[in-house]
Amino acid sequence: MAYFDNENSNPLEGKEINGIYNAIKTIIELWSDGTFTEIVGDWKWIFSYSVQYKWVIAFNLALGILGTTMGLVGTVVSKYLIDIVTGYKTDKLSLLVGLMIGSTVFSLTVGNLLSRFTLKIGIDIGNAIQADIFDKIIDSDWLALDCYNNGDLLNRFSSDVGTISGNAISWLPTIVLAVYRFIATFFIILHYDKVMAILAFASAPFLLVSSHYLISKQREYNKRVREMSSEVMSFHVETFYNFDMIKSFGISSKYSKKLRWWQQKFKDITLEYNLFSIKTGIFLTILGKTVTGIAFFYCLFLLWNHSITYGTMTLFLSQRSALQGSFHSVLGILPAFLQTSVSAHRIRELVDLPKETHIERSSELDAYIDKGFSIRMEDVNFSYIQNYKVITDSDFVANPGEIVALVGPSGEGKTTMIRLILGLIHPDEGSVTIESGGVKVEANANTRHLFAYVPQTNAVLTGTVAENLRMVNEDATDEELIDALKLACAWDFVKDREGGLEAKVGERGGGFSAGQAQRLSIARAILAGAPILLLDEATSALDVTTERQVLRNIIQRKPNRTVIVTTHRPSVLNLSQRVYRVMQTHVTELDEEEAARIALEF
Repeated sequence: MAYFDNENSNPLEGKEINGIYNAIKTIIELWSDGTFTEIVGDWKWIFSYSVQYKWVIAFNLALGILGTTMGLVGTVVSKYLIDIVTGYKTDKLSLLVGLMIGSTVFSLTVGNLLSRFTLKIGIDIGNAIQADIFDKIIDSDWLALDCYNNGDLLNRFSSDVGTISGNAISWLPTIVLAVYRFIATFFIILHYDKVMAILAFASAPFLLVSSHYLISKQREYNKRVREMSSEVMSFHVETFYNFDMIKSFGISSKYSKKLRWWQQKFKDITLEYNLFSIKTGIFLTILGKTVTGIAFFYCLFLLWNHSITYGTMTLFLSQRSALQGSFHSVLGILPAFLQTSVSAHRIRELVDLPKETHIERSSELDAYIDKGFSIRMEDVNFSYIQNYKVITDSDFVANPGEIVALVGPSGEGKTTMIRLILGLIHPDEGSVTIESGGVKVEANANTRHLFAYVPQTNAVLTGTVAENLRMVNEDATDEELIDALKLACAWDFVKDREGGLEAKVGERGGGFSAGQAQRLSIARAILAGAPILLLDEATSALDVTTERQVLRNIIQRKPNRTVIVTTHRPSVLNLSQRVYRVMQTHVTELDEEEAARIALEF
């Protein structure tokens, strides 16, 4: 290269250019293996949220640059103050003292203001991201979302969103300020001595060359720690949710051992990451100490030859450390930068899940709410896993004013039928429609408001009886709540509780029996006033007399209501206008004789 053929060229400048060349080569390698493309994509997504705060970010950045500048001015002023004390200069002492105090106060004030602003904006962005992610998770396709366990979802929703919001605003100003501080400090040293500036910069090329390895390993460890954290949280959620079962089987000790096994796995990966950090820390420390020693002895040499003042030596050493610190700050941003990109990638996986089906013309059905609706399934085939059918070539119909029962062995597809009717899942072949007044619409997210659903699992939440009921009708009066409770045969035990409607409900219906919790769930469904009621084993904990009365109340109050019940109870079959059996993937309508025979078999 012609540059190196110049006999007057400084060989140190050649090393500097070689370091830059290695850094560019590293970036090209990262780009070619796709790592940087992924990271850039993650950060583009993050900035889509922070862009609305761009003027505030710009203001904070301006304050930061001004504060950093004043800090550097204070450092230069301190050099002249030292020269005054050591007898080199005695003029303008008062001006220098004033500048020193002013720059310190200004830097302190700006630093606290930036901290305050960053916290506020971080909270705003965190809330915005969390609310948006929540809305998108709620609107995700049921099958796609079901692939994620609850612990993983909770970890992504809380921990990952927190990481993103904490760095979305601060990362850009931080790296800009670090780069500005690095450049400004370098030129201050360069102004006084070129060799010292090069010595101060000496560790930078080595750090740049090693950045490829550091980036890939840090990203890998961050991802593994996040995934392990999600698995541990899933274990905690499942354990606490199933506490009664664990204690009933007397297997608490097994779960204690399992907890310690998860703790050990988390400990191993954390210590592995820590060991990697220690090794890289030792390397960087040795490198930094070596350069510091060389710079110190060089300053002593200059001071011995009276080439510099003591104040200049102090400036060199302090700013050399500041230069190295600034460069380390830039590299130190990488772990947070990579960790944030990992978190963003995990959140984007949820955001990019396929969405529920929304059919806008579903609103045409609203005009027929009082008339009631028919549910019709025709030639339906469905499988959760390819080539493993749960429902095969099946038909089903339920009309207004009818109680239609679904019977069959557990695990044969009754709950799948409910999900198809609700539009949570969709047939691989065939159709599921809601019909009335000549309008026919496929079951989808926009038809779900026509349904009231009582699942077979305990669906009573922590709060009060009134709060549980008003989930589906916020404006319901106390009289309407009481009426719904009466129809569900629940008012008698609610009114006897301390507080009545305001009686406390514990977690998973704590304080109420299984039958009482079911009746509260049914009362909530009645209060919703929906024209279609789905009861998925929802009367299993009720005695026969109460079950019959509840079902009669439901139909008598709203004769055009369509009621679909999955059940194992013969009492429900006797009240049903139509009975379907779900067995060996087929849904078959039973005639009266078959229904009566099955009722006797229960």
